[in-house]
Amino acid sequence: MFRFRSLTVVSAVALSVAMSGSAFAQTVLNFAHSTAQNSHYSMGVQAFGKKLSELSNGKFEIREQAAGALGGERDVIEGLQIGSVELTVSSTGPLGNFVPEALVLDLPFLFKDYASARSILDGEIGQELLDKVSENNLVALAWTENGFRHVTNSSRPINTPADLEGLKIRTMENPVHMEAFRAAGASPTPMAFPEVFAALQQNVIDGQENPIPVITASKFWEVQSNLTLTGHVYSPAIILASPSLWDGLSDEEKGWFREAAKVAVEATRAKVESDEANGVELLRKNGMNVVENVDKAAFQKAVAPAYDTFKAKYGDEMLKRIQAAQQ
Repeated sequence: MFRFRSLTVVSAVALSVAMSGSAFAQTVLNFAHSTAQNSHYSMGVQAFGKKLSELSNGKFEIREQAAGALGGERDVIEGLQIGSVELTVSSTGPLGNFVPEALVLDLPFLFKDYASARSILDGEIGQELLDKVSENNLVALAWTENGFRHVTNSSRPINTPADLEGLKIRTMENPVHMEAFRAAGASPTPMAFPEVFAALQQNVIDGQENPIPVITASKFWEVQSNLTLTGHVYSPAIILASPSLWDGLSDEEKGWFREAAKVAVEATRAKVESDEANGVELLRKNGMNVVENVDKAAFQKAVAPAYDTFKAKYGDEMLKRIQAAQQ
């Protein structure tokens, strides 16, 4: 009787230790982003989590924090720096506040098409900019994307730059974007993305500008009646990790994270392509008036002062390299 009880106690202790070891062996990481569940960002985060779990044999688990659950993009990037958030995918909107060199990517009509943008960001120039980001108490893993940005509003169709005159357009918290819209005659209103839908609904702002994947995922047709396919900016995004997380990883584990980031980029770009192919028709079906035939040259001329402001403040070396790479 005593021997049986002893074995039972030993077995219970062993099971408890095994369970405790398993619990401590798995690390749950918050991966935050500003867009809706199942958006292009979400697809990337889910792909990242699946690949990381596979490579680490379940040691790392990703907890997706969608739709600004942990705050706006700037809040989350600051959270990475202090270690309260482990991972994020963010637009470049707030990135210039931390890494001014990255502002070059936000110049209007800089990239000719998706192929050019992806080639440059996946190449030497993109890596240099990732390295710059990583010098600012952040760990930059990869460039991903949102897509080309377009204008929506609830006041009138935008056919020419003159139609922007006086409209309050929400922009990212980004001085290059704000300067471009100011030059075109609009009243740029920077605002964290989680606040945008309510601001449109309450007529605090007249419109906003975002790529098709963001417009569809956010169901902006519920609060906006007009879409103009200006394609005025190619909007990259970046996958970032917290230095406090990164510094605690082995070299092998860091390799897992980099590989998961590559898979996330592929999944995000695939979703962007799908949304670009089907999104405009979806927006039409939900009642939005779509202006497709846009005089891009007129819009380029209207926002040209943004280039002068940028070059005066930051120089034009990187700008020239990006332009030359597309010739």
